[in-house]
Amino acid sequence: MITMQRFIKTFSPLLLIAGLFLTVQAQAQNARIKIDVDRTIGEVHEHLYGNFTEHLGRHIYGGIYDPDSPLADEDGFREDVLEAVKGLNVSILRYPGGNFVSNYHWLDGVGPVEDRPTRMDLAWDVLETNHFGTNEFMEFAKKVGTEPYFAVNLGTGTIEEARRWVEYTNIEEGPYYAELRKKHGYEEPHDIMYWSLGNEMDGHWQMGHLNAEDYSKKALEAAKLMKWTDPRIKLIAAGSSNYYGEDADPDHWNRTILHELQDYIDYISLHIYVGNEDDDYYDFMASPRVMEDRTQVVRGMIAEIMQDPERTVEDDMIYIAWDEWNVWYRQRGATGGSGYNALEEKYNLEDALVVAGFLNGFIRNADIVKMANMAQLVNVIAPIFTNEEDLFLQSIYYPLQLFAQNAHGTALDVYVDSETYNTDVYNSGAGYSATRQLDVPYLDVSATYNDDGKVVINVVNRHKDEAITADILSQQGIFDGPFEVYEVNGPDIKARNDFNNTRVKTTRKDDLNVSGESFEYTFPAHSFTMIIGEIEN
Repeated sequence: MITMQRFIKTFSPLLLIAGLFLTVQAQAQNARIKIDVDRTIGEVHEHLYGNFTEHLGRHIYGGIYDPDSPLADEDGFREDVLEAVKGLNVSILRYPGGNFVSNYHWLDGVGPVEDRPTRMDLAWDVLETNHFGTNEFMEFAKKVGTEPYFAVNLGTGTIEEARRWVEYTNIEEGPYYAELRKKHGYEEPHDIMYWSLGNEMDGHWQMGHLNAEDYSKKALEAAKLMKWTDPRIKLIAAGSSNYYGEDADPDHWNRTILHELQDYIDYISLHIYVGNEDDDYYDFMASPRVMEDRTQVVRGMIAEIMQDPERTVEDDMIYIAWDEWNVWYRQRGATGGSGYNALEEKYNLEDALVVAGFLNGFIRNADIVKMANMAQLVNVIAPIFTNEEDLFLQSIYYPLQLFAQNAHGTALDVYVDSETYNTDVYNSGAGYSATRQLDVPYLDVSATYNDDGKVVINVVNRHKDEAITADILSQQGIFDGPFEVYEVNGPDIKARNDFNNTRVKTTRKDDLNVSGESFEYTFPAHSFTMIIGEIEN
């Protein structure tokens, strides 16, 4: 019989090798996140954290604006909504649509309320009272401290109607529509600097739908008149929103309008909605990558245009505005796509993680994406949800709030070494795309850095069941001092919030005492984590 001592003496070298092998294997399972403050992408524009308001369902009436409510202030705005919106630090707010704008005539919504006409809203199958219009929106924008962004009607509207709106809002005095604004009680101009040339004009669902060539002609003439009225304004062309069906040709659309409008526009807008109709968690988690793929395609088109010998505005860059994006699939079509309670999506934890993934993607493309507007703000596919007595914050509110309040400065090109997975053909719930996503990392990461040394690291752990430990390394300088940690999570991926029942939210975790070139952190399953600290060079 072999003794224990002899066993150890005989086999100890093998045990040592096996132990080393197991140790190396255990270490190899750690993901790696490398932060290098010298590897920069571009400045994170504050307008990445924008939002969108439309005359749709209970968004305006019964959401933002409810003069008969005991919760309303002296101007008719819900005070609880105002506070919730302020919490999002909304940097730019798009108005008044959306599909609604393609049959909206702005003169219906100004002047004495009792004189305003009630119209049929053909986009969303309701009556529009026009009690809320240009000046009411500007009052709301001032209360929440946001930049206004208007879309003009290039569906049923005319180029002169668009020009007159710029005159009404931006010219101090003299011409008819500037004086009309003053007559309506607004002595000073509103100075609205951002204007979209229509909405989703490539879509067959749009009132006044045009092909690329006809849209370019109409948008060009509108742009000329609008710029001649106020040369300061920035114009956004209606880029591709139609990626589905026989009439979809987004590459032709985008290339055409970039070429034809290049001397007048500052942005091209793109739209995307995603969903999880097939209840496939991992496909859904990969969906923000579709946005990044499309960003790269349009980036290439813009680079081509910048080299166009016909270009006359040599130094003016054209940027991308993702001015409609969100999760939207439950409330569509006959199940909730029109009427007074239209599009009242209720969001869960997995939706919040996808929203964080979109925000990571915008930061990773911060050199070309300079505006992003979550659609929408209140009740309608929105982070804020109300009833007559109260409101609650949906799951998607929390990652957007964290990014908007903290992720500013310079976007860093982060190296991520993480286990990956592949998706089958991913089909967004909104029917806009079908694509395969390969080598999707379980850890989805972005980071920003400020001149004062502040670094913000944003990590989505896409793994549904497992926590992932990562070594976080600084390639230049050392991590210094306590790091704040914020986590958005919930009891399970389908957890969602409701009135008086918050199951998904931001939790402040214990600070990390970090000093040196690296530290380790374990990211819980199905979570978004933001780590904030300093790098000392």
